Amino acid sequence: MKSKEKGRIGSSFDAFLAEEGMLEECEERAIKELLAMQVDEAMKAEGLSKAEMARRMNTSRPALERLLDTTNTSVTLHTLQRAAAAVGKRLRLELVNTR
Repeated sequence: MKSKEKGRIGSSFDAFLAEEGMLEECEERAIKELLAMQVDEAMKAEGLSKAEMARRMNTSRPALERLLDTTNTSVTLHTLQRAAAAVGKRLRLELVNTR
């Protein structure tokens, strides 16, 4: 008796999400969660309070809270750049092939 070949069954998870009309939303949420996590970790590494981080960014604490809120995907590139600069980092974005 031959052993059954191991491999994928069905489409990819991305294909499933696309079929369900959820891929873009899931990707936005994942990117925002990753960015918020990186900003939070950088703040901790620098020993920065939220008040000090907001001061360094020249913004309000509520604006910083929106940046750190993983469910709020409406953050601007300008805000992300200011957050990166406030912790001594640079923001780098990249387009990747989807095919």
